Amino acid sequence: MFDKLEALVARFEEIQDELASPMVTNDQTRFRKLMKEQSDMAEIIDAYKEYKQAKQTIEDSIELLETEKDEDMREMLKEELSDAKKEVARLEEVIKILLLPKDPNDSKNVVVEIRGGAGGDEAALFAAELYRMYVKYAENNRFKIEMVSFNENGIGGFKEVVFMVNGQGAYSKLKFESGVHRVQRVPVTESGGRIHTSTATVAIMPEAEEVDVELDMNDCRFDVFRASGNGGQCVNTTDSAVRLTHIPTGIVISCQDEKSQLKNRDKALKVLRAKLYEMELEKARAKEASERKSQVGTGDRSEKIRTYNFPQGRVTDHRIHLTSYEIDKVMNGDLTEFIDALTAADQAAKLLGQEEE
Repeated sequence: MFDKLEALVARFEEIQDELASPMVTNDQTRFRKLMKEQSDMAEIIDAYKEYKQAKQTIEDSIELLETEKDEDMREMLKEELSDAKKEVARLEEVIKILLLPKDPNDSKNVVVEIRGGAGGDEAALFAAELYRMYVKYAENNRFKIEMVSFNENGIGGFKEVVFMVNGQGAYSKLKFESGVHRVQRVPVTESGGRIHTSTATVAIMPEAEEVDVELDMNDCRFDVFRASGNGGQCVNTTDSAVRLTHIPTGIVISCQDEKSQLKNRDKALKVLRAKLYEMELEKARAKEASERKSQVGTGDRSEKIRTYNFPQGRVTDHRIHLTSYEIDKVMNGDLTEFIDALTAADQAAKLLGQEEE
């Protein structure tokens, strides 16, 4: 581990020297690439510096204790030594996590697709509530939301809604949200007061760059149609909505959020790339799962991941057995407890996997 850390320090210093070179500052592409590499390394370099300082404090305290006679000073040195040992142990764990292989998609924007599942109108209403939950979470984290398409059920629910969450690290925050979300409550459409169970599926897909996915435009068919639903002056007056069909896979994407046909076309292509990229990621995950025990899931849409029980006011994540009794806060976008716990569980599983190897 320490050989790797020293190599990182050496590379960090190389980058600093390169960034000071006029040849690099004049090459903006190279400059941005080095700045990103430096930024990605900064956290682990800082942690390693703190670790070395704490180790030095231990050595200094032990050396001074061997010669110090004053009892008050000795007590102070012992306390300093104890604190430094705790700090070393803490920083070792931090460094181990920071050294774990990074998910290359963590910094990306995401495409979110929510569909009402079992439960008819109640499932569609729950899908709409999940959409609002993620919008509020995004706003709390200063991410930007872009609507792509939606299919309403007439009473305020979504049969399907597709939107983008744009912002640095959006995928790292939301990637564990993919799967089946289950709701238990008395539906507004239920006259007998009986508790029903309904579901909605959530798919979180990293936005794919052109270099991530080879897309042959000859495989794409574009149809235009008149946008429908609530909206501005252009709704129902111009053929601005776009339906994109990817012929080899049969994937169909409709986009009508923008007034411009060109913008809707661009959004539809972004969603298509994300879906094709996600298909490749799922193949890789399946292969990895067959080779080692599964960790915290990030892609299986059939996996029941969370239950929202309104009569009991609780939300339970079944993967990590975490329950919150603050359902109102969760539905208002306060997902931090779940997202932090899922991230920690994933890191712990990866550390265990490394130790077993």
